[in-house]
Amino acid sequence: MRLPPDPSTARVPGPWAHRDVSANGIRLHVAEMGEGPLVLLLHGFPEFWWSWRHQLVALAEAGYRAVAVDLRGYGDSDKPPRGYDGFTLAGDVAGLVKALGEPRAHLVGHAWGGMLAWTVGAMHPRLVYSVTALSAPHPLALRRAIRRDPRGQGRASAHLFRFQLPMYPERWLTKERGAAVVGMLRAWGGPKWTVSPEFDEVVRRNREAVMVPGVAHSSMEYYRWAVRSQLRSDGRRFAEAVDRRLEVPVLQLHGALDPVMLESTVSGSDAWTGARSSYRVLPEVGHFPHQETPHTTSRIMTDFLAEI
Repeated sequence: MRLPPDPSTARVPGPWAHRDVSANGIRLHVAEMGEGPLVLLLHGFPEFWWSWRHQLVALAEAGYRAVAVDLRGYGDSDKPPRGYDGFTLAGDVAGLVKALGEPRAHLVGHAWGGMLAWTVGAMHPRLVYSVTALSAPHPLALRRAIRRDPRGQGRASAHLFRFQLPMYPERWLTKERGAAVVGMLRAWGGPKWTVSPEFDEVVRRNREAVMVPGVAHSSMEYYRWAVRSQLRSDGRRFAEAVDRRLEVPVLQLHGALDPVMLESTVSGSDAWTGARSSYRVLPEVGHFPHQETPHTTSRIMTDFLAEI
């Protein structure tokens, strides 16, 4: 019987430096590279910090301090039994900016990480220079799209509702050593990426990452809070807290072939974008622009940051 991988396997070697940072009462693992204004990179599901490997290098070369974090419950970060609500997760990011010794950060997030960047921009505006959201509508834009377009965004978000079941999603995610991760990456990614030479390594790394004890359950807790809170007072308070136009520029990057977050949903986030914001659609790209077209994505990001 094969033992589950140790959390330290998330510390993939490279030109970056790994370290632990205490923030908001937990330990967060980060990979860091470069010097300059802080750019904090927030990953999505089913990934971990390593999904930003290309951007770490590109941002460092462009004169930024790039830091990719394993979010709460992922990789080699702590996996507490609770704290997967929007308020606490935003507190993790805000606390991390302070713990890194910076007054503010440019926040870059993909999917869950992108919606978290939107949230921090609304709840902790003094800590944010800008927000870059990849494949990530504003949380209220997603909520509205699911309700108004059940056959479109509602169907595209079907996994969100399947993940509400107790225990079964964790078993499904870890069955056959993370085979479900392969299916999601293939179904959600663009067709050119899924046949690329790099894709096999992406599959291997993310399968191993989801098998780290605690990751499967923690990742499901994000989805469970997002849905169940809408019927509770904390969900109403969260909606009120993020329902404000951001005071900083926002860059939205979206893959034209993304089957998870529809273009109509992402473009519906303009009610919450600040001045000097930008919206870009990448042709022939699916749900993972930063991995599918890393050079184009990095160039658009660094151009946007340079203009700010």
